Amino acid sequence: MDKVKPVRAMLRVLDVLQVLNSRNGVTVTDVANAIDLPRTTAYRVLETLCSAGYAMRDGADERYRLTVLVRGLSDGYDDEAWIGEVAQPIVVQLGQKLIWPVSISTNQGNSMLVRLTTDKQSPLALERYNAGVRLPLLNSASGRTYLAFSPPPQRAALLDIALGSGGEMEGAGRQRDMIEKMLGNIRKSGYAITIRQYRGESSAAVPVYAGTNLLGVVGMRFMDKAVTEQVFTSRYLPDLKQAAAEIGEAYTDWQGGVMPDAMQQMPAPRWDWTLERRVEH
Repeated sequence: MDKVKPVRAMLRVLDVLQVLNSRNGVTVTDVANAIDLPRTTAYRVLETLCSAGYAMRDGADERYRLTVLVRGLSDGYDDEAWIGEVAQPIVVQLGQKLIWPVSISTNQGNSMLVRLTTDKQSPLALERYNAGVRLPLLNSASGRTYLAFSPPPQRAALLDIALGSGGEMEGAGRQRDMIEKMLGNIRKSGYAITIRQYRGESSAAVPVYAGTNLLGVVGMRFMDKAVTEQVFTSRYLPDLKQAAAEIGEAYTDWQGGVMPDAMQQMPAPRWDWTLERRVEH
């Protein structure tokens, strides 16, 4: 069967939806720069989404935001339902304790997908991201943590994807050796940390296990001037590891049909989707 040529206009709409999903409000210029579109095209796509009810333009700041209608696109999709049922109460409690934004991410091919984040609840978030943001495997704390703690066959396959299969590029073997050494150091320390120098922001992550099964990673973002790596390891790392262990235990209980203690003790958060904020009980 001949390969069907994709509809470019539809691809653009999907790209714009991803940008909207990753940020708490965007301008036309933000979208145009993010996916390399002419401003006129970005404007037309955004206004089309508004006309269809999937986005709205806020008159207060002229930024575009998704509406509750977009959630209907995922009806019937139950990928990794344990995130909301098991991890959410624990991650929310962790965010309340640490104040800095925390998140849980899982692997999807050559990237990590942020499944849940406390950005909107954290007063210390430099930027507020939504769930759905993708993080690179090799250049993010979450990706490096997942790679480091993946079973060797899976890690090898993921590195093939990240570096380009076949290793035919000049110096690819030496680069792979350097990466393997870095990942070995991460396994020894139990966490990965990366710094976005142009923002002065650091990210750190620890693995989440259920038994021997690597589920994903729990991450934290913070300003490197406020939290050095030494401060992170002494003050915040123990809480991240504890939360990761609790998620793993709760997941095991959930798989066995037992309601996790965290879910029994903490009332489920009620959400006001029209305002897109969490309402405390």
